[in-house]
Amino acid sequence: MPYSEKYWQKEEIMPKKDLMELQFKRLKHTVKNAYENVPFYRKKLKEARIHPDDIKKREDVSKLPFTVKEDLRDTYPFGLFAVPKEKLVRIHTSSGTSGKPKVVGYTKRDLDNWINMVARCLYMTGIRNHDVFQNMVSYALFTGGLGMHYGAELIGAMVVPSATGNTERQISYIQDFGTTAIHATPSYALHIKEVAEKMDLRPDELGLKIGCFGAEPWSDSMRKRLEESFGLKAFDSYGLSEMNGPGVAFECEEQNGLHIWADHYFIEIIDEEGKPAGEGERGELVLTPLTKEAMPLLRYRTGDLTYTIDYKCSCGRTHPKIHRILGRADDMIVVRGINVFPSQIEHILMKIPDAGDSYQVVITREGTLDEMKVRVEMKDELFRGELEDFRRIQSKIQKELLKEVGLRINVDLVEKGTLERFKLKAKRVLDMRKDTI
Repeated sequence: MPYSEKYWQKEEIMPKKDLMELQFKRLKHTVKNAYENVPFYRKKLKEARIHPDDIKKREDVSKLPFTVKEDLRDTYPFGLFAVPKEKLVRIHTSSGTSGKPKVVGYTKRDLDNWINMVARCLYMTGIRNHDVFQNMVSYALFTGGLGMHYGAELIGAMVVPSATGNTERQISYIQDFGTTAIHATPSYALHIKEVAEKMDLRPDELGLKIGCFGAEPWSDSMRKRLEESFGLKAFDSYGLSEMNGPGVAFECEEQNGLHIWADHYFIEIIDEEGKPAGEGERGELVLTPLTKEAMPLLRYRTGDLTYTIDYKCSCGRTHPKIHRILGRADDMIVVRGINVFPSQIEHILMKIPDAGDSYQVVITREGTLDEMKVRVEMKDELFRGELEDFRRIQSKIQKELLKEVGLRINVDLVEKGTLERFKLKAKRVLDMRKDTI
């Protein structure tokens, strides 16, 4: 049962002083657990000449070595676990497609904590026991499916485990079952919009009220397009397999930054040199899970770029906020010495009414010079319109992109339906420089 009509658990509004004390107490326990039960960490901490007893104050976390995704792959499958296999009740893996996946495991208590965190997040968006929650992401080893499923069930919502694919059937489920809330990638939600329109249905008349979107960076312009298309409120979700899965952080009713659960995670933002970033400065998010029995990672470098937002939230929750993920450190494109994130391009395109919902970034190399081109699908009426209008939109997009990223980018306008659609994470960038000799 929820703590109140507004909050799922009383820990959400714990006084900050008490929250920080609990966080540090759990940090010390996590370091001890890793040192005593994970040979990988015992070796790493001894090499760094660090003992769990050396962690005497919050700032001492910087003494601990980082953990990176290669560590999970190098110790595949169970080398980072602190419990024997007999105590595991489930495993999941990352959704990566190259090399060995990252394996994560859960004890019964790990699952209970995870499900509660997801329930906190969904309850924060307004989902209640009278809602119908359609979960349109992959199940199986991907954490997003079962993670959101059990969190919504704990609230008491009726869950429709529709998974991915067969978009026309997804739309029929929404109509037939009276779906009020959905979970999907933002790119797949836009594909649902397209298919509904082809079925002569208005997306904003499907009855959806809440959309939970994640698994890929997306912009405020994308949010506006989703909300206007479906007539719902779109909330940003953040999670990663290594930290359980979804439920690490979520937007509240303010839709301005994501509350990250400080009673379950120790949060750091670091610069490119691995040092603490300044207050409000963009950097890489580093997380230490504080309540994971099976897999107590230390200072895990997520690769996700964000910054903290430190102010009192009108929703009453005392947990800190992070800005929506700006991109991944390894997703950054460097063209002619300029750093570009795909989310910057999306932000511009989604603000232009005549641009469609799909785009692709193509990077090539002509001799020694890098070239970037953006292929943008146009709305049907414009594509069949006057050539002058076509050129005007092309020029407008080029000018807006130049202002946003400081780089002249070629723009190709293509017919709706030309570009590939994605049911899971969208792959927007085609970097052909690696194929250039």
